[in-house]
Amino acid sequence: MTELRNVEADLRRFRLRLLVVGLVMLLAFGLVATRLYILQVVRHDAYAERAETNRTAVVPIVPNRGDILDRNGVVLATNYKAYTLEITPSRAKPLEETIDAVSQVVEITPRDRKRFKRLMDDSRNFESLPIRMRLSDEEVARFAAQRYRFPGVEIKARLFRTYPLGEVGSHVIGYIGRINQAEKERLEDSDDDANYRGTDYIGKLGIESSYERMLHGTTGVEQMETSAGGHAVRKLASHPATPGDSVRLSLDINLQKLVEDLYGERRGALVALDPRNGEVLAFVSKPTYNPNLFVEGIDQETWDELNTSIAKPLLNRAIRGTYPPGSTYKPFMGLAALETGKRTPSTVVMDGGSWTFGGHTFRSGHALGPVDLKRAITLSSNVYFYQLANDMGVNAIHDFMKPLGFGQVTGIDIPGELRGVLPSTEWKRKAYKRPEQQRWYAGETISLGIGQGYNNFTMLQIAQAAAILTNNGVRHTPHFVKAHKSPAAQEFIDIPQPPGEDLGYKQEHMDVVRRGMVGVTQEGTSRRVFAGAPYLSGGKTGTAQAITIGQKGRYNAAKLAEYQRDHSLYLGFAPADNPQIVVISIVENAGFGAAAAAPLVRRVMDYWLAGIYPSEQDIAAVQRGQAGPPIGTPRTVSEMAISPPTIAP
Repeated sequence: MTELRNVEADLRRFRLRLLVVGLVMLLAFGLVATRLYILQVVRHDAYAERAETNRTAVVPIVPNRGDILDRNGVVLATNYKAYTLEITPSRAKPLEETIDAVSQVVEITPRDRKRFKRLMDDSRNFESLPIRMRLSDEEVARFAAQRYRFPGVEIKARLFRTYPLGEVGSHVIGYIGRINQAEKERLEDSDDDANYRGTDYIGKLGIESSYERMLHGTTGVEQMETSAGGHAVRKLASHPATPGDSVRLSLDINLQKLVEDLYGERRGALVALDPRNGEVLAFVSKPTYNPNLFVEGIDQETWDELNTSIAKPLLNRAIRGTYPPGSTYKPFMGLAALETGKRTPSTVVMDGGSWTFGGHTFRSGHALGPVDLKRAITLSSNVYFYQLANDMGVNAIHDFMKPLGFGQVTGIDIPGELRGVLPSTEWKRKAYKRPEQQRWYAGETISLGIGQGYNNFTMLQIAQAAAILTNNGVRHTPHFVKAHKSPAAQEFIDIPQPPGEDLGYKQEHMDVVRRGMVGVTQEGTSRRVFAGAPYLSGGKTGTAQAITIGQKGRYNAAKLAEYQRDHSLYLGFAPADNPQIVVISIVENAGFGAAAAAPLVRRVMDYWLAGIYPSEQDIAAVQRGQAGPPIGTPRTVSEMAISPPTIAP
């Protein structure tokens, strides 16, 4: 029997299905329309920016670093362009096989591999890192012909920092090195982050570090249109980089080199200042190091050699070496005596060769008889200053010496300066843990008067104090940088310095002390060294203990290891009536001040005031510590100017 279809029911079902399909299609079109609206209207700007970003690439343009010059225009740090072979580790897979293959085309030494590994440890995986520096034209051509074989490997033209004079003045100039992870994080947290995009190097020490912002310049950008494969198609826009400023120092690099030559293989430091304005004329720390070693990344063997050497060539002794000042402290103690009223210029003390306090006898060499302040400075009477220290007390000494800069940071414009120790009762309480160590004993004050005991200062601090004394009590901040010049400027512009601060000492008191120091060069311990000088100078020899020798013991250099012998110091100024230069020098473990340190100061003053450059024979004698007045036929400063004269345009 044939089943009759319910046409009406089928029609209803069809209509229902049609309605459902229509609603689904309407919903689908609604969703598409909504999505199109969101993409094309609501999020148009964001996606347009992303599309533009995919189409373009912003490439940073690293600025040329500014030059560093001495006061006469001699270039101390500059740049040169060279080709490097670089690898992006994330794109060069497998990395070791890639390096091995590349080494068949361009020589890659084991040292290059070690440096590259160290750079990888300090860098992100997607950064381009140099594995070979300074490729020759032949090597560039050889690699370019086979470039297709090495994805992630490319040749780049880079600017390299160079220090034309090598070790000369390295502790002042400093060096640049690759930015490490800690420095990257610090830059990211600062306002300078954008300015260091694409920059791989930063100043690490010296002027390179302290004037980093001025030397670095401003990073530029290029906007490039790129293909889907990431290749540059054309330049869309460009904002050129602004090169860093060049800086001119007060340092005379010819004088600096002379002093470094005079030290020879000996250890020590010398600081020469212009007391009238605080300019640093020479700033020597020996031994030195070659800053060029650090630019490309120093190898581990060389680093270990520098870092573990007993001579400590990386130590800037002028600001980080602290020493007892020895008898060079006596002129300042004399000024303190007059200013505090503990002594008058005519007060006479009997120097019998020793002085006893609390049952303890302090040595003083041979007896000098009756001495006033001038004679006590000229003949270096220990007894006079033992008694003075006892009468003043440690805290009064501290309070007077602090404004002179002893035990204080001078504020010189290179980093790393140490404070040293200017002792006081408060200092001792903080420096020691056990109660019996924290107590100040009266006997400890006595040796402070002759620059021993807890006194420990840098050569720069002593030089600054001498500059104040010779500049009639006016204090200037020591500084290296005199002027700067932007690439667009025709001339250097002086960098303003803060005005000098008058410490308020009485002129007649300073005059008495300075006359005593002039006596040192005329009838005192340095008279032989300064015999025949074409100027009148003042000075003070000093001998500082490297180890403590008991009062009952006898100092015998022959029985001590070289590193245990006394340090030789000399402090001088000239001309006596209108000082234009103050110099402090120390020769470590060299003994009596007049024997080793004073000849160095004499040659510096001859150079600066008389234009005299010592003979080779004389330089050799100074290096041996056997010099008195200059010997041989001297030369002129002008004929001994550093050659070739690397003069900046």
